[in-house]
Amino acid sequence: MMKIAILSSFYPLRGGIAQSNAAIYRALEKEHEVKAFNFSRQYPQFLFPGKTQLVEEGDHADPIPNQALLDSINPLSYRKTARAIKSFHPDLLIMRFWMPFLGPALGAVARSMSSECTIIAIVDNAIPHEKKFIDRPFTRYFLNSCDGFVVMSNSVKDDLKTLNPKSDKAITLQHPVYSHFGDKIDQLDARKTLGLQPDKKTLLFFGFIRDYKGLDLLIDAFGLLDESYQLVVAGECYGSFDTYQNQIDQSPRRADIHAFNRYINDDEVPAFFCSANVCVQPYRSATQSGISAIALHFDLPMIATDVGGLKETILHGENGLITDQISPVSIANSIKEYFDNGLYSQFSDNLRKTKSLHSWNNFVKKLLEFGDSL
Repeated sequence: MMKIAILSSFYPLRGGIAQSNAAIYRALEKEHEVKAFNFSRQYPQFLFPGKTQLVEEGDHADPIPNQALLDSINPLSYRKTARAIKSFHPDLLIMRFWMPFLGPALGAVARSMSSECTIIAIVDNAIPHEKKFIDRPFTRYFLNSCDGFVVMSNSVKDDLKTLNPKSDKAITLQHPVYSHFGDKIDQLDARKTLGLQPDKKTLLFFGFIRDYKGLDLLIDAFGLLDESYQLVVAGECYGSFDTYQNQIDQSPRRADIHAFNRYINDDEVPAFFCSANVCVQPYRSATQSGISAIALHFDLPMIATDVGGLKETILHGENGLITDQISPVSIANSIKEYFDNGLYSQFSDNLRKTKSLHSWNNFVKKLLEFGDSL
């Protein structure tokens, strides 16, 4: 049995990082002594583009026990956090890295650890989608403090090679399936819950709305489809939704676009994914996708652009389609191909057969084997 510390986002912080950290914690605690260390302040509020960073009523987040010590902008907390982790005497420290802003805080803690503790960073993004001049120095500061890296797509592994001399000490583990959202529900019941037409071919765009995710491309693509389709847009917009709303208002298919511009609570997720015939990810850039992990749980096929590591999960012609180009026309053509050829059953069956391979237990087993090799 090992003593393992995890420093990252946990309850009461919300979002995909906190959810996946909870899953990692639960998988590890089955055989090891695990302690979670959290942020006391993850981002200053003026830098956070969403409504809130915290769990609200209706969120079914896993309340992982943790110490909330690390303030991302207070250097005094860096030492305090390091002391608390060191007092636990961990054999392994796991840290999550997804944006350069957190590099100084996480790097300072890592550099304070004893040499007996192995440090592994799970790197969600090495180079951010929305770039700033601080990105490379902040990221390098953190990466240079770690012993090894776990990435969830080969595109992130390639980015590491441009940033860190230890990039050879990295392994790729595919993003596990999110299984905490519960069972599938009947499609007609799901559509009734959301106020959707019961008989239309339903497209789902899900997750935080940011420029690089290409919602504007999908809205334009939807305008090229006939009246047998409906589009569901579900997620909180980071920034103003006005541009998208104007685009929807001007669309020839505006009556069949259903926008839920808000954070989607965990208990609502099954209705959105079970109402859909396909999940569309029209991204301009990407690494891996937590949305793919949710779609995989609900056996929902996907259509995505050919960016980042999306096609490592979405296998063209097997469980989804990859578009030829990042354009409305190409996205619309892939949607038509999917429905014209009746690919839902085939792709959904393939997803169902393979998702057991992508469990959190398998993920942490391989992570720990990698840690032993460092």
